[in-house]
Amino acid sequence: MKKKIAILGSTGSIGKSLIDIIKKDKKKFEIVLLTANKNYKELYKQSKLLNVKNLIITDTKGYNFLKNKSKKLNIHSDYKKLNKILKGKIDYTMNAIVGLDGLEPTLNIIQKTKIIAIANKESIICGWNLIIKKLKKNKTKFIPVDSEHFSLWSLINGQDKKKIDKLYITASGGPFINLPKKKFDKIKLSDALKHPTWNMGQKITIDSATLMNKVFEVIEAKNIFGVPYKKISILTHPKSYIHAIIKFNNGLIKILLHDPDMKIPIQNSLPDIGNKNIKTKSLNLKILNNLNLNTVDVKKFPLINLLDKLPEKSSLYETILITINDNLVHKFLEKKINYKRLIYLINKFSKLREFQKYKKIKAKNVKDIYRLRNYVSFKMNSIGI
Repeated sequence: MKKKIAILGSTGSIGKSLIDIIKKDKKKFEIVLLTANKNYKELYKQSKLLNVKNLIITDTKGYNFLKNKSKKLNIHSDYKKLNKILKGKIDYTMNAIVGLDGLEPTLNIIQKTKIIAIANKESIICGWNLIIKKLKKNKTKFIPVDSEHFSLWSLINGQDKKKIDKLYITASGGPFINLPKKKFDKIKLSDALKHPTWNMGQKITIDSATLMNKVFEVIEAKNIFGVPYKKISILTHPKSYIHAIIKFNNGLIKILLHDPDMKIPIQNSLPDIGNKNIKTKSLNLKILNNLNLNTVDVKKFPLINLLDKLPEKSSLYETILITINDNLVHKFLEKKINYKRLIYLINKFSKLREFQKYKKIKAKNVKDIYRLRNYVSFKMNSIGI
């Protein structure tokens, strides 16, 4: 029997990678739902390729286009129709929606799927306490898809977290890992977008250049695996070959490595074909003999110090941090601020006194998170950049 699958955010890089995998095994899967924000042309193309009848497009222009394009398709403009679209529990859902907009769809679809694979880090960072509650209630299996967290998840493999002595996640260091600190004042947008090992969207590429992505990944790891911040460390590893290391209390150290290709964790998260052979390069002994693992140079990447100020318990402050970074990275991408000011402003806004109280406040529902996101954006605009 075919496995029924939904892909939220199917027109992004993760969604496209999953579709590339699935179209090679069409006999094993039935795609019951594809969703996008604005890229209606790509969404329509995917629906034809995989014969998908149910589509969600949240952009008004895209919704109107698809609604007029074909009467054979079931077009919806939001995720409130999931109960109508999905009659029973499907086998697998990939949430690859970008940004905090992916949180509400995550919460809505958990009750409709046996497995949810999440590539939307904002959901895990800001709404983990809401997600874990839904997962337990609906007995839904969760798989993280980020290469680092999938690697940790694979290595832990259900073991008691009390047996973990230390978790290590790796960072390529982005384009500036070998750039002298004295040259950071001259960094241009085009320089920050030249990632040496990964091919990603612009937003995450900038986060990789500042290492803000690793701040977020440490928060994710703390939430997912239930270990304190003091047990999680970041190691720079320019070749992006090793993705996670775990040191256990019994003295064993496990390392997981693979080529820097997101199709590997994505395929291994899928039911039935996870263990299917994937064409990859031979073991790279040259890299293994020169791993070049180091602690982070916080003088070059000072945003890592934000981790020292985070509360151990999940709070609304993580939503503030996500929102600050999102707003300022977009300003950088629009060339309204330079790289040096990007770093300065992230630090400045994260330390605002009125934001500190949220470190002691837990999100009760998704509205709390979205309301705070809007307020922080308003506050930043009122202060000015």
